[in-house]
Amino acid sequence: MNTSSTLSYRQKKVRRTLTVLAAAAMTGIFSAIVADTLKVTTEHYEHDFLHRLAENQYLIFLLPFIGFTTIHILRHFLFRNKPNKGIKEVLDSINKGGKTLPAYKIPSHYFNGFLTVIFGGSTGIEVSTVVATASIGALSSHKVAHLNKYRTDLVCAGLAAGITALFNAPIAGFMFAFEVFTRKRNKTHLAALATAIFTSYLLTRYFFYEKVFSFNVTGWHNEALPYFILLGVLAGFNSVFLTKCVLFCKKFFGSLQNDYIKILAGSLIISTLVFFFPSLYGEGYAGIKNLTSIAQPSDLYILLPFVIVLFLKPIATSVTLGAGGDGGVFAPSLFIGAFLGLITALTLNYFFHLNLIALNFIIIGMAAVLSGSIHAPLTSIFLVCAIADNYILFVPIVIASLVSWLVAQFIFPYTVYTYKATV
Repeated sequence: MNTSSTLSYRQKKVRRTLTVLAAAAMTGIFSAIVADTLKVTTEHYEHDFLHRLAENQYLIFLLPFIGFTTIHILRHFLFRNKPNKGIKEVLDSINKGGKTLPAYKIPSHYFNGFLTVIFGGSTGIEVSTVVATASIGALSSHKVAHLNKYRTDLVCAGLAAGITALFNAPIAGFMFAFEVFTRKRNKTHLAALATAIFTSYLLTRYFFYEKVFSFNVTGWHNEALPYFILLGVLAGFNSVFLTKCVLFCKKFFGSLQNDYIKILAGSLIISTLVFFFPSLYGEGYAGIKNLTSIAQPSDLYILLPFVIVLFLKPIATSVTLGAGGDGGVFAPSLFIGAFLGLITALTLNYFFHLNLIALNFIIIGMAAVLSGSIHAPLTSIFLVCAIADNYILFVPIVIASLVSWLVAQFIFPYTVYTYKATV
């Protein structure tokens, strides 16, 4: 009798595990479709609008207003003014057992993220994708009665699959779920993550694969290690500046009772900033690509526009998010890190004749600022290695990312995701 009961229990456990893995596989497939289609369509229309701006730069004073207004209309009439708290809602769903992610989060973040970026909002689609794909995982847990107890596993599977699809970075997807959301280590959780990531990666690789950047990294020198540490310190300060800007602007715009004033103020600020510094438009990946062609200047005054952009990007991102745009700090962190890395390398070369490789500092800076912004060094390390499509800079990326993370935590031990939830 006992043997029969044990056998029956094992069979049920195996069936449940297989059901969870099947749900994770479906979550991975749908998450990849959502992430990849959002990425492709956003890039297409962003490039199209940038081309139109090159023909008539005064269009920028109309585009952000159209974007914010459309998002406001959708939220009011289609989504019934239901709140969009971004990644905080995903964290609440995981950490506060009773809450879940409703299905409307999928189209809400999909369209709002798309509209924010293509109309010039100075952020990226990464956070919109993460919330939408996490909601896919939550939705899959509702379809079979006993899957509800595995909701956290499937939510994490969805968001990990989303990051995997966006950056062709399966290890970064896994680390993001582990570092930022939950540190569960049981076999079912790990198997669900691996299954969703694998299906997402396969689908993306064979149907949507495209390099985010084409970096030609050749190597690095041990003599540059102290300067990688310096870059990590500077990145930590810049990460905190970005975090505090976002928190301040969200609080400021949240205090405005009139939505129309909020939209007008936000769109005017964004339009003005982008008019004078076009690289602030959208996610800014085109601006990062242009940095790789910058040579060592004969006069440091040439770097002044880059320094101004470095300072203005956190402000532009914060105003975008505060005024009602959908997004987060992923793409802005990569953008800020690239500019910081270039400025650091070229300045050190100018004063000390060090012959530092600017491209290396651009890539390492991207990882370092992202690490400090989201307090997730492992995610940042593997994500940027995936972006670079090699691990040649793995050691300096690890060093700078860890230094930035430590500095940022020491100065301000919160991220934009955790601040209100913890104080």
